Formats: sequence, C-alpha cells, structure tokens
Amino acid sequence: MIKKHLDSFKNAYAGLWWAITTGNNYKIHLFLSALSIVGGIFFRISYFEFLIIATVIILGLTVEMINTALEETANAIDQVKREDIRIAKDVSAAAMLIFSLGAFIVACIIFVPKILLFLNI
Repeated sequence: MIKKHLDSFKNAYAGLWWAITTGNNYKIHLFLSALSIVGGIFFRISYFEFLIIATVIILGLTVEMINTALEETANAIDQVKREDIRIAKDVSAAAMLIFSLGAFIVACIIFVPKILLFLNI
C-alpha cells in the first residue's frame, strides 16, 4: 500500500517537473507568482491578502496543469484536425483565460492602491 502511494507521488512529481521544464505558460505563471509574493512582501500586504494571493497562485497553477493535461491527451488521441478535439482544447484554454483575467483583477484590487500610495499619486 505504501509503495502504491509512493509511486503516485513519484508520478505526480514527474508531471510537475515536466510542466516546469517544458511548459512555457507554466514558467510564466511561476514567474508571475514569484513576482506577486515579492510584491506582497515589499508592500507589506495583510495576512488575509496573502491568503488570497496564495489561493489564486495555487488555483492558477492547478488550472494550467489541467489545461495542459487535457491538451496533451487530446493531441495523443488524434493528430488529424478534428472539430471535437479543437473544441475541447479551446474550452480548456478559455478556462485558463477566464482564470487569468480573474487573477489579474484580484492582483489589481490588492496591489494598485499600494502602488499608488507608494508613488504618492
């Protein structure tokens, strides 16, 4: 039983490593996540704001993983252009787009007032 769980963790880490090393979008998410954390420390955002930022980061990385997994699965099913596969990939990408827009709005709500105060505007 423990071996089964260890294998599951090993596979999960392999998937995470694959996403980090091969996924350009994942690298962008990691960069923006790090920037948000550094910005949070610099602007001394509240504990609650950090919880919101952490939640958004975790959800964003998760949605990107699901999007990537769906796209890779769809690519493995058929290399021929198919309408049903295109729709699945487009909807998956749209989910990531909607999440990204929401994350941007959350970041603006938290950081813009602090940036304006910092700049004395």
